Amino acid sequence: MSSPDHKRRQLLQGLGAGIVLPAMGLAPAIIAAPRARPQMVDGVQSGDVTGECALIWSRCDRPARLIVEWDTQSRFGNPRRVISPLTDASVDFTARVDLQGLPADQSIFYRARFEDAGSGVLGEPWFGHLRSAPKQPRDIRFVWGGDTCGQGYGINPDFGGLRIYETMRQHHPDFFLHSGDVIYADGPIPAEVAAEDGSLWRNLVTEEKSKVAETLHEFRGNYRYNLLDEHLRAFNAEVPQIWQWDDHEVTNNWSPGMELDGRYQVRDVDTLVRRARQAYLEYAPMRQTRGDGLGCIYRKVSYGPLLEMFVLDMRSHRGPNTHNLQREQGPETAFLGQEQLAWLKRELHASRATWKVIAADMPIGLHITDGPRWEGIANGNDGAALGRELEIAELLAFIQRAGVRNTLWLTADVHYCAAHHYHPNRAAFQQFEPFWEFVAGPLNAVASFGPSPLDGTFGPEVVFQKFAPTPHSSPRAGYQFFGEVAIDGQSGSLAVSLRDIHGSVVFSQALEPWQPT
Repeated sequence: MSSPDHKRRQLLQGLGAGIVLPAMGLAPAIIAAPRARPQMVDGVQSGDVTGECALIWSRCDRPARLIVEWDTQSRFGNPRRVISPLTDASVDFTARVDLQGLPADQSIFYRARFEDAGSGVLGEPWFGHLRSAPKQPRDIRFVWGGDTCGQGYGINPDFGGLRIYETMRQHHPDFFLHSGDVIYADGPIPAEVAAEDGSLWRNLVTEEKSKVAETLHEFRGNYRYNLLDEHLRAFNAEVPQIWQWDDHEVTNNWSPGMELDGRYQVRDVDTLVRRARQAYLEYAPMRQTRGDGLGCIYRKVSYGPLLEMFVLDMRSHRGPNTHNLQREQGPETAFLGQEQLAWLKRELHASRATWKVIAADMPIGLHITDGPRWEGIANGNDGAALGRELEIAELLAFIQRAGVRNTLWLTADVHYCAAHHYHPNRAAFQQFEPFWEFVAGPLNAVASFGPSPLDGTFGPEVVFQKFAPTPHSSPRAGYQFFGEVAIDGQSGSLAVSLRDIHGSVVFSQALEPWQPT
């Protein structure tokens, strides 16, 4: 008898080659010529999966409704159907449905297709798979990384496209955390880029990616560009996602009041942010909420008794990039913002999960500059917490005071991989428990901008780092990295591996959960 994984691979194997599978018994309400059928132009994605819910996303070529049928068996003997509201041009024909009432810890097979709003004609289906979160402890594996199609390195058919997504797919993770820079809206993709060895890197090109994104149409086009890649579409159909965003979803190093460079005709960064945020929320496979008046990006995703993900937004609520040396907290020192910080403290304190993963847009201690100002949290001053470090000090002190155990920080952003250990014995600010921060990336972008120095305020130590010896190397050089987290269902122990584009482990670290004595 075939295993669930074998059935899943049989069901989805056509997606990796860009093949649309037959309807498997789902008869269209109206028989129509292929050209008349609504087209599912970007495949399917799932996101923010819990034990009972999963968000399914897709996009059509016309006004239509998304119809999703799901079952725990790949033969769809007893499918349940969910239909989306009408999608139209106001949301770029994107659509989503929230599957609810899922059985916990089950393989969920789904088939999605669009129904034309006017004629009722049904399109061909795409198939996807996910696994719902468990209610009881079991083994969990997920992957993370950031930075896709950056610095002019886009989809190169000669290289095999976005190969690292196929590598990650073959590890069969429960889900994928995209740690930001999902797109590079400020990074045009030319037909050719000169690589570090003098060879040419040849890209697929589109009109929307030929310049920096300024209009809503151009921001949307950045997401559509990435979805041209067959590896990414196959990955999306098989691996649920958790997205967060960073600067390149808008423009490099953006913060309130920044001055845009001469490439931009739109001079107001707030206008760019509104358009970029709308496109992000249209294309991200996440639930739509209006908690902060704009569409809340920070959120918690619970994945059973062993794991909760606390997904941060270090962009929307920050103050301007400054010299970052203020002694008192205020609007200029905001990084998470007081509302998000209060939410994070409250949710961490309430969590009963063994491991509490804090998904951050940026590393805590690395020097990350914005010209003469500071882009990140650190400020190059190894002494007491100042500027944006004040919020982090408040958070770390709360975690210690509230007895929150087993926190783990995951991030990307700097285009190399690293393992940092933070300890109060090495720190100027000492009111916290030791913790780990792991950095992965890039997924398909230039490597490397580092390594960057570490700020001593919170006592970090570089335990491992790997980066391209030649700065600004292409993906062809091989210094593309993703991270993998594996949690043992019986012991609760956790192992972090940093892997290269081929899937080879370059570093691993085992962590044991804190146990009361």
